[in-house]
Amino acid sequence: MLQKNNLSLSVQYPDPRLKELIPRTKLRRWIQAALFAPAELTIRFVDAAEGQTLNREYRGKDYATNVLTFAYTEDEDSPVTQADIILCTDVLQHEAAEQKKSVESHTAHLVVHGVLHAQGYDHETDEEAAEMEQLEIDILASLGESNPYSES
Repeated sequence: MLQKNNLSLSVQYPDPRLKELIPRTKLRRWIQAALFAPAELTIRFVDAAEGQTLNREYRGKDYATNVLTFAYTEDEDSPVTQADIILCTDVLQHEAAEQKKSVESHTAHLVVHGVLHAQGYDHETDEEAAEMEQLEIDILASLGESNPYSES
C-alpha cells in the first residue's frame, strides 16, 4: 500500500450545491492520491460570480473557470505544499454534462489537476502538458476513474 502523506485539509462550501455529493472524505481520498509530499490545502467550492471575480483579479481573465490553484509554497524544496484550490460549481457541472461525465468523476479530475498545480506541475508547454496529463490519467486510474482525456 502506498504511504499517505500528511495532509491538513480545510473544505469550504460557500456554494453548497455539491456538499453532499462531494464530501470531505472523497476530497481527502482524491487529494492523497495526487500528493507527493505533505500538504496544507484548502478546497473551496464557489459559484460563477465568485469564480469570475477571482479569475479576473488574479489571472486577468474575466470569466469563471473550472479550477483555480493558488500555490503559496515558494521554495521547491519546501517540505510542505501550501495552496488554496477553488472549484467553480457552475462551470464543473456544465462541463460534466457537456462531456457526458458524472459530476463526481469530473470533480475528482479537477481536484487532482489542482493538487498537481499546487505541487508545481503546469501545462504551459507541450512537454509539461503531456507529463501532467499522464500523471492525472495514472492517478485517476488508481482511484478507479477513467481517462478524463478520452473521447468516450
